[in-house]
Amino acid sequence: MVIFGDTSFTSEAIKTGDRRGLKPEFEKAFGFCRQWLEGTDSFRVRTSGSTGSPKEISVTREQMLASVHATRRFFEIEKGSSLLCCLDTEKIAGKMMLLRGLEWEGVLQVVPPVANPLENMQQESLDFVAMVPMQVAACFDHPHTREALNRIKILIIGGAPVGPDLRERIKGLSGNVYQTFGMTETVSHVALADLKASGPLEYRALPEVRLAMDSSNRLCIHSPMSGVDWLVTHDVVELTSDRSFLWRGRADFVVNSGGIKLYPEEISEQIAPLVQELFPSRNFFLTGIPDARLGEVLVLVVEGIGDDRRAERLLKAAKALLPRYWNPKDIRFIPRFCWTTTGKIDQIRTLVAWENE
Repeated sequence: MVIFGDTSFTSEAIKTGDRRGLKPEFEKAFGFCRQWLEGTDSFRVRTSGSTGSPKEISVTREQMLASVHATRRFFEIEKGSSLLCCLDTEKIAGKMMLLRGLEWEGVLQVVPPVANPLENMQQESLDFVAMVPMQVAACFDHPHTREALNRIKILIIGGAPVGPDLRERIKGLSGNVYQTFGMTETVSHVALADLKASGPLEYRALPEVRLAMDSSNRLCIHSPMSGVDWLVTHDVVELTSDRSFLWRGRADFVVNSGGIKLYPEEISEQIAPLVQELFPSRNFFLTGIPDARLGEVLVLVVEGIGDDRRAERLLKAAKALLPRYWNPKDIRFIPRFCWTTTGKIDQIRTLVAWENE
């Protein structure tokens, strides 16, 4: 059964196209479910640029089914489980939540992809939910939705990395919470990391997913979800086994400072506690800017109003903490960041908007 908003539909009703009671905002999601139930063999989806420039690709029914079944095996999901789809169903993550509800023969509730998707939820518990980090953070900010968040048995979070502050709050939840790793080309996630575990996030592959690295330490994936060929990503990793890895950063998001390759995502994770200590609850990112002598230098960009004294303290503390050459050379303050629809900081738009002010 699929509940679009407050109206329930059986699989048979969806297949026959009986839209009685369906609100306009769910029309496309309903149409996708109908196509699936009619046996459509392939679907066109747009990539986010994980393995190259964004483009439209075709994914097959077999790939999608492989992902749905592997996730079910990983979490040992039972028939009749309750699920919530609160993601944009125009994107692959939202589409896969629709398919999980249909293929797992569960009870799937579909709600609009709003900031706080649990705001109007009743007291029922949920077995399986997928969210982006901004949604999880919004749920924590209100007592009612914080309680609802605590009733979710399995919560997967994707679309953007979970920051250290949010990860610390997640550790207090009673359910299982995982960060996903995947892309449109793999029709959703192929690996998951336990956010409640201590230490660096270690991603474990789904069943039937094979992992390898190329000569540049980029992750290579072979799986029924990604097709017949090995998929070479732009993600730099460290394999901890043939079934697990630590994520280091993007190969196409590297700062070359005097011949030293720096991965901003990896460094961000290490200095996050310092940033939170001196600039609590501030968003931030690391990036490279042109430098006449070194080619590029690493700078820390912090959201909000500047504070020169605390900035100086942060730079000194980072220099003492980080390996040689890793420390940011400067801190830039930008009043407001720009964001993508999946909850990631849009670094390019943020920097361009700031430079044009």
